[in-house]
Amino acid sequence: MSAEPWYRTTLRWGQTNLVECDPERYDAQFWREHWRRTRVQGIIVNAGGIVAYYPSKFPLHHRAEKLGDRDLYGDIVKLAREDGIRVVARMDSNRVAQDFYEEHPDWICRNADGSPHKEAEKYITCIGSAYYSEYLPSVMEEIIERSQPDGFSDNSWAGLPRTHICYCDNCKTQFQDYAGKALPEAHDWDKENYRDWVRWNFTRRTELWKLNNRVTRKAGGEDCVWSGMIGGETLYNSARFIDLQQIMPEAAIVMLDHQRRNPHDGFEQNTEAGKRLHELAGWDKLIPESTPQYQLGGPAFRLASMPASEVRLWATSGFAGGIQPWWHHIGSSHEDRRQYQTAEPLFTWHEANQDILVNRTLTPDVGIVWSQQNQDYFGRDFGRFAAGTKTMAPYRGAVKAMDRHGIPYVPLHADDIAKSIDRFSVIILPNVGGLSDEQVKGIESFVAAGGSVIATGETSIATQYGDPRGDFALADLFGVHRAEGDTGGEGPPDHNIETHARHSYLRLTPENRAGVYGPSDKTAPEAGGERHALLAGLEGTDTLPFGGYLPFVRADAGTEVLATFIPDFPIYPPETSWMREPYSDHPAITARISAQGGKLVWFAADLDRCFARDEQFEHALLLANAVRWALDDKAKVTLEGTHGIITAELYEQGERQVLHLNNRLLLSRVPGRQYDLVPIGPITVRLRTKGSSVDLRVAGKSVAASREGDNLVFIIEDILDHEVVVVS
Repeated sequence: MSAEPWYRTTLRWGQTNLVECDPERYDAQFWREHWRRTRVQGIIVNAGGIVAYYPSKFPLHHRAEKLGDRDLYGDIVKLAREDGIRVVARMDSNRVAQDFYEEHPDWICRNADGSPHKEAEKYITCIGSAYYSEYLPSVMEEIIERSQPDGFSDNSWAGLPRTHICYCDNCKTQFQDYAGKALPEAHDWDKENYRDWVRWNFTRRTELWKLNNRVTRKAGGEDCVWSGMIGGETLYNSARFIDLQQIMPEAAIVMLDHQRRNPHDGFEQNTEAGKRLHELAGWDKLIPESTPQYQLGGPAFRLASMPASEVRLWATSGFAGGIQPWWHHIGSSHEDRRQYQTAEPLFTWHEANQDILVNRTLTPDVGIVWSQQNQDYFGRDFGRFAAGTKTMAPYRGAVKAMDRHGIPYVPLHADDIAKSIDRFSVIILPNVGGLSDEQVKGIESFVAAGGSVIATGETSIATQYGDPRGDFALADLFGVHRAEGDTGGEGPPDHNIETHARHSYLRLTPENRAGVYGPSDKTAPEAGGERHALLAGLEGTDTLPFGGYLPFVRADAGTEVLATFIPDFPIYPPETSWMREPYSDHPAITARISAQGGKLVWFAADLDRCFARDEQFEHALLLANAVRWALDDKAKVTLEGTHGIITAELYEQGERQVLHLNNRLLLSRVPGRQYDLVPIGPITVRLRTKGSSVDLRVAGKSVAASREGDNLVFIIEDILDHEVVVVS
């Protein structure tokens, strides 16, 4: 066995999520054989929390309904040890039953009226109570004493989410000690005590993470780590007060619970999540991800098999983001036996190719900037027209635009910009309105070193806590200042054709022209001159559909205005649909070149948010063109023949490069659902490399390549779900 700890070496995982009737029906031999067939090296086994699967000495630790005196958890651990498989004890610990509440009412969350907070007939336990600081540590110590698991996880460890404020005595006292204030009466970002309450809750979860690790390591040894479980979506973690920037560096291994589909993202979200979490935790750490073999429709059908195509696309998207596979079943017995067939081919391929799937460095062309503080304090909420629309949608649109054009990117935390100067030459700031002074200095340092920056919307208009600055902190750098007023909206427009709200356009400038574009009398300026490279591919039009939000800005002399705003005009009846004001002096896209030669582009028009919402193809083209202009045609990877469906992730590993190509074709109207696979190809790849040999690890063959200057050029016949190219 490796001298390195288990959390550095266990690459494939399995989990049979036990249910309360499983002690009577668990087929140990079947699951033992399934471990063998799927090549798992570690398993996650239900131990305790809401339900105990062993005879606990704690009378309120509810035993599984059919457990009796059996130790099902211990029996499974024993078999795993015999097979040389690592074991993580799973907890689920955020709620208790009636008898527990009656014994410890002071451990339960309280509503504003003092009543206990309940969900699904269970009482929700308070993160500030002795339930978390004393009782659960005692349970974990008992589990360690009985079975010596390698580590612990807990998928409900973070307590009550932000949607509720707990008014129990524990919270009242601890918040008073922390902030010197009373608990907030409502969710009101304008109240100082509410912002303090948000910060306190983040701090409390980070303290709990550290406490649990002290408990398990003291009782079970230095390598008996507690890893909780971490969600993949930024807003999910923010809603649960999980500070990824603080916790990820603390984590020895990241047990990723990122299963849910959402209305906005397809399989690419799994690649993005893996990259973003690795950037915080470190690329030397493992991130196994719970991948359900059951259907995640609406509702989730826990006992039905997920289509094999959907499992493959989700898992291989994870591979591209540095995620390790982990199959997950609910219950130990299923009449829908199809779900037992999906993991084996994926896991056997992973075992055969694990040499290229770990111990490597991501080498993207672009960093897309994000931070939880921007989501929390500038976005300010999680309602339909708040954080999801205000701050997450622009980030999502930038990601989708890069994917649409096959441009490799990495999620870059706002604190890490200055440290990335030598890593890549272009960063995107998608409506990162909330930036600290230090983060602004990081951007300025990036530009001073010759880096290029693409900003959108109201980037840098506020501090990291959402307090308005008055003007953009980056105004002088970009030569773009916030003016009075705005137009349009951040949410989806009214699609009633009887109205014309948001029926707006952008006018592309016919020539490079310094300063504000368009005379005050709104008459057409004289056309002429070559268009900017950022407008490539749009030679056949002078206008583009917009329909988004435009904060009014003014441009300094020396800043080129590449597009201006055309105000709304009627859609219906068609006889009235003509531009009342075909020209304006409101800049929508600007560009300038820094003294150090970097390219600085500002999309005041929220094309990133619009693309996330409506997928207007020109919006993605403009964002991609800005990156190409900034890269000066020196992209590490370019793809042809992809139809915008193949995405690329490029890694370095010693003397070789590893290129993941993923098929993003969707056949379902629900992103992240898929019932079939359709090959895309042929794909022409141009890779900046000194290498010469090209091996396809999925197709299992080598392909010929030719050299064009710094690029190695080769063709892949087709890609079904993914291909992993090794160039050496």
